[in-house]
Amino acid sequence: MQPLLVKDIRTLLQGILISGSENWKVRDAIYYNRHDLKNRHSLMFVSRDDHINWNQINKMGPSLVISDKPETELKMALPQTTVIRVESLVQSYWKFIEYYRGLFQIPVVTITGTCGKTTTKDMIKHILSQDKNVQASESSKNEPRRSFPYLMGIDEKTDAAVFEHGLGNSGNIKHQCLIYQPTIGIITNIGVHHLDGCNNLEGYIRAKAEIVEGIKKGGTLILNAEDINTKKISLRSFKGKVIYFGVGGNADFRASLIKFADNGMKFLLHHSNKTYDVFVPGYGEHQVYNALAALAAVSAMGFDMTKAITRLATYQNMTRHLEFFKGIGGSTIIDDTWTNNPTSIEAALKVIDAVKADKNVILVLGDINRLGNYEKKYHQEIGSMIAKKNIHTLITIGKKAEEIARQATKDGSRANIHTFANVEGINKILQPILNDRAILLIKGPMSSRSMIDFANSLKKSQ
Repeated sequence: MQPLLVKDIRTLLQGILISGSENWKVRDAIYYNRHDLKNRHSLMFVSRDDHINWNQINKMGPSLVISDKPETELKMALPQTTVIRVESLVQSYWKFIEYYRGLFQIPVVTITGTCGKTTTKDMIKHILSQDKNVQASESSKNEPRRSFPYLMGIDEKTDAAVFEHGLGNSGNIKHQCLIYQPTIGIITNIGVHHLDGCNNLEGYIRAKAEIVEGIKKGGTLILNAEDINTKKISLRSFKGKVIYFGVGGNADFRASLIKFADNGMKFLLHHSNKTYDVFVPGYGEHQVYNALAALAAVSAMGFDMTKAITRLATYQNMTRHLEFFKGIGGSTIIDDTWTNNPTSIEAALKVIDAVKADKNVILVLGDINRLGNYEKKYHQEIGSMIAKKNIHTLITIGKKAEEIARQATKDGSRANIHTFANVEGINKILQPILNDRAILLIKGPMSSRSMIDFANSLKKSQ
């Protein structure tokens, strides 16, 4: 955080100094009881309903408390704590955010989409970070409550920022955009996920579309040219530049001659009447789309395209994202346990179609969560998708995933199909069929520690 003088903060918020000194500088800011108090010289927004631990705050002093609690309660502060009372904490919080974000005239990229958010974000950061100071959200930790601390990570040394939007419910992206005020927004794709928080697919699309209104006036919106659900978003009110990426002729960043290569994908990039050879680590056509979105974003910042492509080739693909390993009996294990939704399953199956050669395909699939009332429907659709493919063995784990097995059987799948409540007992099925002619994909929800551990055990047992 860029240090701010307490006196200047009080003036900005038109607050009243209740106690303590205002002649020192704040170096961190949190919302009390929502974020951890880790640092000295911290500002804390404290709501009326919060119970204040004055001893804890004082130990981290000097500290600044901003609150609309009654003055009698605020006067209980200890010597190392400065207290400023404001009329409305909510208004003061947003006024502070508006002021702080306004201190920095830098490109700020935010990304939403059903799949590819974290990878695209990390690609952008990787391309820029060699000679720029980049503030970014951590891994896929994208919950709205993290947005304020991420914003506070921007300081006078920051050259650019890139953040991933979390979507648990409608309104989340709108809230995050009010904090980040992005100059560039990306929608990677819109599949099916979080229907429990958005009621249905239409609600989910509307929730993703909140990024369109959230981009600063005159900013840039980067969209997947081929994604059906993204096309349903109205752009009539958008006052900025729209850039499309994809494989079709109308894409501003277009890929052609896509090929699988050693540990990644090769393709030709067509942009601004020029053609470039590109290599991106990580398998799958979806990875090419992630790369196109990242290249479009850095180009919108004015970054040299040749240099960006060179740096992209050294990107280290994320763990548990279609990671290939040697396993039991010389088998090939594909660990894709990072996330689980219909879009990512379809992408994984496309990769297997491309690399399986004459191997026996084994699928281990866990529950798909957060589908609300559409849980059965989408598990069934996956079962139907699998039934059309040449699968040797299908194993499902969990009550919801049983629907995949039932539908695959109903649709005439010739796979050997097994259902399990958990990972226990699966090895009895796998041990006899894991050999150098087997390729096994394991895919389950990020929250399933047991499936992650099981995937790791398959890699270790060689």
